[in-house]
Amino acid sequence: MDVFINLTINGLATGMLIFLLAAGLTLIFGLMDVLNFAHGGLFAWGAYSGTWIYTVSGSFLIGIIGALGTGLLLGWMTEKWIITPVYGNHVQQILITLGLMLVLAELLKVVWGPNQISAMPPEALKGSWQAGEVVIIKYRAFIIAVGLFMFTIVQYILKKTKIGLVVRAGVMNKEMVQSLGINIQRVFMFVFMAGSAMAALGGVLLGPYSGVIHAGMGMEFAILAFIVVVIGGMGSFPGSILAAVLVGLSGSFMAYYVPDLSLAVNMLLMAIVLIFRPQGLLGLKG
Repeated sequence: MDVFINLTINGLATGMLIFLLAAGLTLIFGLMDVLNFAHGGLFAWGAYSGTWIYTVSGSFLIGIIGALGTGLLLGWMTEKWIITPVYGNHVQQILITLGLMLVLAELLKVVWGPNQISAMPPEALKGSWQAGEVVIIKYRAFIIAVGLFMFTIVQYILKKTKIGLVVRAGVMNKEMVQSLGINIQRVFMFVFMAGSAMAALGGVLLGPYSGVIHAGMGMEFAILAFIVVVIGGMGSFPGSILAAVLVGLSGSFMAYYVPDLSLAVNMLLMAIVLIFRPQGLLGLKG
């Protein structure tokens, strides 16, 4: 039972990190119909910029704020200069954002060098709590709390606020919303920036979780994020957190009990979902 609890906590923490990246993808695709393969690059830039600011300032909170600012800025630049010219064309979106992913990864090496960078949690989040044989690492509990908080906030904004109503109405009928005097293009730009900021937040939180960050982490986690989006259902925000938790837990348990399947379990899970429910766990048909 103690091993089960420890593996569950580890899996939930990993799942929440993946969720922060996948949630941005879900928002951007579900609300804007944009396939952004550069999302992992924004994740990596959030990790590097946040870790650097944390190291210079000595404040983890300032590092998180800096990573969010980086995500917002890069999201604005990406939407304005890269995505806007290819709205409505998925093939061009895939090609141009894959290219941007490679550029962002190489720019990380130019700015911070090609070597891995160490990242440590703040003093308040070091160590663990122990109850019998159950060990709860403080930083992992913090990641779980942040992931649940972000899900609650975004879900509330989408379902209970005026801006959420405008966004959902814009998805259903962009022309009607524009005829009411609302600049739906600007609203979508803010959605893209919010999704990018969530990716950057996931990146800066990953650093202390894994202990190191590297320039190739964007592509590595982007693959996991797309698996989560497909499993949860394209455009389903609740589906993204459900799928992220499933991916995190399956990876944690498989790595402990059946290590040889730990790398393949996510693909197997996605294949099973696509066979029996092609629209994803919480996705809608069509």
